[in-house]
Amino acid sequence: MNRIGVIGGGAWGTALALTARRAGRDVVLWAREPEVVEAINARHANPDFLPGIDLDPALRATGDLAEAADCDAVLLVSPAQHLRVAARALAPHWRAGVPAVICSKGIELATCALMADAVAAELPSAPIAVLSGPTFAIEVARGLPTAITLACADAELGRKLVDALGTATFRPYLSDDLAGAQIGGAVKNVLAIACGIVEGRGLGDNARAALITRGLAELTRLAMAKGGRPETLMGLSGLGDLILTASSTQSRNYSLGFALGEGRALADILGERHSVTEGVYSAGAVVDMAGRLGVEMPISAAVDAVINKGQSLDEAIRALLSRPFRNEGL
Repeated sequence: MNRIGVIGGGAWGTALALTARRAGRDVVLWAREPEVVEAINARHANPDFLPGIDLDPALRATGDLAEAADCDAVLLVSPAQHLRVAARALAPHWRAGVPAVICSKGIELATCALMADAVAAELPSAPIAVLSGPTFAIEVARGLPTAITLACADAELGRKLVDALGTATFRPYLSDDLAGAQIGGAVKNVLAIACGIVEGRGLGDNARAALITRGLAELTRLAMAKGGRPETLMGLSGLGDLILTASSTQSRNYSLGFALGEGRALADILGERHSVTEGVYSAGAVVDMAGRLGVEMPISAAVDAVINKGQSLDEAIRALLSRPFRNEGL
């Protein structure tokens, strides 16, 4: 696996491309925006999405999907709601047996499909792996120590991907629980919005700790209903990612929730942003999936009600605090 393709020229795609270069791989990064391709190739920078980071001059960008697909493994880093379309566009150029490594976190809104299911439908000849865990793109790009889950049903392929991408400061931990890794990455974005609301509303650290803990229980219930294992959700792609995303203003989801908690309008917040805040789009899909599976997820449902159904924050908070007392546990 000497040649790695990366689909998506945003902050996370660029950071992963840079990481693969540090691991000694030949990397080609596909970006939709011509100005991003030009900046990476001519100035070795991506100021639109990853300002202040000097990129490896050997990192090449392209606007040609065929070139990016002509690799030994391809990292798919398109936003979750666009991943199926990206995979469909790649299909004519895909060589059978080349692994697709899903690096997007979310649940498809239109179908409630996990990302692996959406990609497998469009790239049936591609072995699937999932890369998920507690990562801020800027820290990965700077080479700061990071641990992440790499989930793959094929253990041998998983080990090859770990060897291809791993470095002293980017440390993939191998798992075979694709469902658990994907649910953790998707639901934590929704819970991070809730945690931001708690902070922006001034409800206190006790409330945020309670929300993280009970949110983890929600996340685990849904993952188990989809065939995931509880221990996966106690690891990097579950608890680790939730702690990171639900406690830092570096998180787009947490910072959006914080602004909502302060009383700002959702449309105004999103209008100021250059990058996708995935939890806004995953909230409805998470609640829809939970309903289909008979899984109770009151915190996620409250976020969906505020974002998508016009419920006021005060009403959502009051409804959560009025729920019956119950035994602790999943």
